[in-house]
Amino acid sequence: MSTSPGKKNQVATGLKRRGTLLAAALRPPGRVQGPDGASVTPPGEDEESSIVPSKVPRLVESPVFVLCSVRSGSTLLRVLLNSHSQIRAPHELHLRHLRVKPGREFTHDIMGELELDVHELQYMLWDNVLSYELRRSGKTQIVEKTPSNALMWRRLAAAWPEARYLFLLRHPASIVESVLARRKGSVPEKVVPEILRYAEHIEEARNALSGLTVRYEDLTAEPERVTTEICSYLGVEWEPGMLDYGRLSHGPYRAAFGDWGAKLKSGEIQPARPLPAADTVPPELRDIARAWNYLDAP
Repeated sequence: MSTSPGKKNQVATGLKRRGTLLAAALRPPGRVQGPDGASVTPPGEDEESSIVPSKVPRLVESPVFVLCSVRSGSTLLRVLLNSHSQIRAPHELHLRHLRVKPGREFTHDIMGELELDVHELQYMLWDNVLSYELRRSGKTQIVEKTPSNALMWRRLAAAWPEARYLFLLRHPASIVESVLARRKGSVPEKVVPEILRYAEHIEEARNALSGLTVRYEDLTAEPERVTTEICSYLGVEWEPGMLDYGRLSHGPYRAAFGDWGAKLKSGEIQPARPLPAADTVPPELRDIARAWNYLDAP
């Protein structure tokens, strides 16, 4: 099938834009001199923005990361994928909180001679965790779905240049409703900004990285179609047993490991809650809801 010149130009432009965005996302921040003449990070630069692409080969070259918000259906996606004979999708690993801390002042110089800084050492730790879990499972692919991965997607892209991504979306107002229903004492004034932060990071990643976008609402309504698309993206054959996740053990269902609700523990795919009416969507979430095609343009 031939492709029109216009379509080719659109594709080329899109690829160029993704490359530009990814390069900008991983570019080291500008440096300024401190009072002692040392190079320091300018005020306002966070740790993630100072990460540069890794040069160290990975044991797991192409892991899969689910970039999503909390309460977006990631545990359901995990257990469906983990039910595949070749996909290991463990409980949330929280790589973000596995850190390397040099024990002596000279450690930086010692590791520097190996061209390893703290970030590179941290990536190696993360990589070894994924490699260990993948070998332990006897499977060929690993999927990591901790929601806070979305908040550090630049680090993941720097650590694994060949990583693959599943962008799991859910109506942002539905996410807020789910958090309010699950989290005791929560209030919209705090939950809405939290979910907006997740959503903005996910949208940044979607604009900078290649991957497959999956909607929670579609996953629950048409699980065979959606999981077939995911399997195609991952390069494995779809297996009917994926939909019968309750027949297998997927590890603990409890806080910090992932969702532990009754719907998930039922072992059956439950329908998503009805989408909220457009006029009930918090104003702060309307732009992202439109970007994700949950709301029509004004």
